[in-house]
Amino acid sequence: MKHGAVFDSQDKHFEVLRGAVENTNEAFVTIDQDSRVVLFNRAAERVFGYRREEVLGEDFGMLLSPMCEGGHRQAVDRYVATRRPTLIGHETELKVIRKDGQTFPASISFSVAEIDGQLFFTGIVRDLTEHKALERQVLQSERLAALGQAMAEISHEIKNPLIMIGGFARQLLGKLKDDKDRAKLRIIAEEVARLERLLVGLRDLYRPQQLFVEDVDLALLLAEVVALVEDEANRQGVAIQVELAPEATLARADREKLKQVFLNLIKNSLEALPGGGAITISTRHEAGRIEVLVADGGEGIPEEVRKHVFSPFFTTKEQGTGLGLCISKRIIDEHPGGTFVLESREGEGTVVTIGLVPCSGSPARL
Repeated sequence: MKHGAVFDSQDKHFEVLRGAVENTNEAFVTIDQDSRVVLFNRAAERVFGYRREEVLGEDFGMLLSPMCEGGHRQAVDRYVATRRPTLIGHETELKVIRKDGQTFPASISFSVAEIDGQLFFTGIVRDLTEHKALERQVLQSERLAALGQAMAEISHEIKNPLIMIGGFARQLLGKLKDDKDRAKLRIIAEEVARLERLLVGLRDLYRPQQLFVEDVDLALLLAEVVALVEDEANRQGVAIQVELAPEATLARADREKLKQVFLNLIKNSLEALPGGGAITISTRHEAGRIEVLVADGGEGIPEEVRKHVFSPFFTTKEQGTGLGLCISKRIIDEHPGGTFVLESREGEGTVVTIGLVPCSGSPARL
């Protein structure tokens, strides 16, 4: 048999074509000139969430967002009337709708066929959700890299004069006798120290993170963190309780960056418990992930404040920089599979849940 299999029947050709369309990874949707769906393959079922029997014979507009439906119908009507293509042969981005009501960006390229005087339009649909997310990540990385470079240059120019001002102020504090002058110098020294902390925070916020991801024993890491804040907690009358689930102690993370995050969260909890109380640090295995929860029974965060807690420079503290939570969330978000969720109710306390990928071979993966 020359040049592969040769079929004698048009029915066999049709079966081959139908099988190819049905089993491809691309979503195929074919409509007639009245925009009624006549073909809806398996990939289209996966993309849109409908079974084909729910869609066949229905208007194609049910799959489009309201802002796109009108433009699509006009394009079809225009082609039927004039045979002049606008979308035919071109790739177009549209907002489409899944069965659950979720809208998502999609790329659709249309072709047209005329059979027995009737026009049929076939759209090949690609879900662009992941592509758009990747584009946003690249754009954000580029912006952060540019900001990081600018901040490095600004910090360099500001840091040395600040060190000199703070140093001279502290020297003079030991020599002056007048209480008013000493009070003014003390304010200068404190403000210089605050600006120095702000510069460090800005560097961490805008500098691209260099993550060194390794297997981290959360039990050891949390023991180190608690030891660092234990004296301060005791002075304040705050008990720190650590409750680790045996199957949720090994995670993939940058150890030093994770330590920075935990320190910041515990210090925030201490500030929320000025009259004493308890902070609970616990781990659990949830949906194939390790979650670390830092919870306090403090005053909680009002709803109007909670909306802004991750905004740079937003703070309700007199000496705060407004960068701690923002930087902590960014560190966790940049970890592969990392998640950072803050829940708080005014008067009931705050819980921060950090999600991490378990170590390979750890019990949490079983």
